[in-house]
This record gives sequence, structure tokens and C-alpha cells, in this order.
Amino acid sequence: MAELSRIGVSIDSDLLHRFDSYIAGKGYENRSEAFRDLIRDRLVESAVVAGNVVGTVTLIYDHHTRLLPEKLTDLQHEYHDVVISTLHAHLDHERCLEVVILRGKSKRVQQLADRLISIKGVQHGRLVMSSPEVVSRHTHKHG
Repeated sequence: MAELSRIGVSIDSDLLHRFDSYIAGKGYENRSEAFRDLIRDRLVESAVVAGNVVGTVTLIYDHHTRLLPEKLTDLQHEYHDVVISTLHAHLDHERCLEVVILRGKSKRVQQLADRLISIKGVQHGRLVMSSPEVVSRHTHKHG
């Protein structure tokens, strides 16, 4: 485990109370771990802007939309250099869930995600990106 450093932080009492309520709802055992997670998130977020990333695009769509499954597949083939894998699940008679796992330059990953999410028939989509280099260099999280 990395050496721990102690710091002091001044925070408005109302903000601290809201933060304590928030972290209690998330299940944190203490403020320190919550602060570490917030810092990690910001470090990853800043690294994601310009570097290599891994990510997932989660899509929910109506598979009855004309040619939608083919359009999704064609687009993934166009971006074959960043698509690692996909997972497809049938939610009900009309809707499917698809998770596309990506790796590459953040700009290209974002472009593919934007194009997938904007296709007619996609009801909801979200991209989540992370930087494995930053996570491995700056974190040691206990399960």
C-alpha cells in the first residue's frame, strides 16, 4: 500500500453536511475514502480528455426500427480499430440492450459513441470512459 499523507481541508458547514449525507447514502464508511474517490474521478476525467481510454457505450433501442441493427453493426465495423467487443441482450419483445466495449484515443471513442447514440431508433445511450494508465498509477482501492 502507498504511503498515506494527511491533509486539512476547510469546508463550509452546510456543504460538509450535504457531503456527509451524500456519502452515507452511497455507503462510504468514512470521508477519506469518499474524498479519494472524488480525486481519482477528477484525475481520470482530465486524462480522458486527450489520451488513450477504455470505455463502454450502453444503448437501449427498438430493434423494429428499420435497418437499425444493421446500421449499428456497420458503424462498429467502420470503427473496428476501437471496438473490442459487444454484448447484446433482449429486454422485451421490442427493446434490446447493447453494450459496446471500446479502447483507443478519446476523440475517436467519443466520435463513435456520438454516432451510435444519435442513430434513429436508439432510445437511450451513454458513454462511460476511463483511463487505465491513470487508474493504475494513482489508485490502490480495496474491495
